[in-house]
Amino acid sequence: MSTLAESTEVASGYRAARTLPLRVELVRQFKRRRTLVMGGILAALPFVLAVAFAIGGGPGGRGGRVTLMDTATASAANFAAVNLFVSAGFLLVIPVALFCGDTVASEASWSSLRYLLAAPVPRARLLWSKLVVGLGLSMAAMLLLPLVALAVGTAAYGWGPLEIPTGGALDAGTAAQRLLVVVAYIFVSQLVTAALAFWLSTRTDAPLGAVGGAVGLTIVGNVLDAVTALGRWRDFLPAHWQYAWADAVQPHPEWSGMIQGTAVSVSYALVLFALAFRGFARKDVVS
Repeated sequence: MSTLAESTEVASGYRAARTLPLRVELVRQFKRRRTLVMGGILAALPFVLAVAFAIGGGPGGRGGRVTLMDTATASAANFAAVNLFVSAGFLLVIPVALFCGDTVASEASWSSLRYLLAAPVPRARLLWSKLVVGLGLSMAAMLLLPLVALAVGTAAYGWGPLEIPTGGALDAGTAAQRLLVVVAYIFVSQLVTAALAFWLSTRTDAPLGAVGGAVGLTIVGNVLDAVTALGRWRDFLPAHWQYAWADAVQPHPEWSGMIQGTAVSVSYALVLFALAFRGFARKDVVS
């Protein structure tokens, strides 16, 4: 009995819930070079596109068919929508995989993970803090791109309604609200990548392996979605719904695709997050 009592004793004032505060973890992750570089790349994309349109001329319809890309220079709202369109399939996958896949594995690669647990930081608390910060930085990255695009678009093309390729337009206020919905949906659709990267991060000591594995499997999902022979099986692929947000920038938005995409993404993400917490709780941490 005495042995059991001694093993459960803790220092006076120790509170497991107060270990590794979110603020401390956020500052640590925000100051890392990869965070600053990723933010710089996302902030630079709108400038690159604006310069490309200035050099090559404004986009125009091809063969009488007008797409979202062809309306890029119509207004700041259109320019922001195009930035999201060209980056949602791949570029925005990278910061999500980076912020969620590098977080635990990097601690292991630095041999600092075991010291955090010996502090003592409970394993579930450590994972929770790192997951919340990783998802928070991912959301910040997705907000940064359209905000910079709106600023660049306003300076280059003016503030105005969002012109819809199929006809009609959304006033600037409504367009801003719809773009916010689009960003939220893109974030939800990327939860699968985030969860996959986070799970891999708890399984390996190599950050590149976790990040690269998540990006690689996301690409595989995109390739499988392009195989039309799979038919209805593609409905179970998160990649199949990644552009369902286009239905939100219509005069009369259609939500069914976004609802199905959200259900698929959240289902996969919950399973992978659960596997990450369960596996890490039983893992023999030696790094």
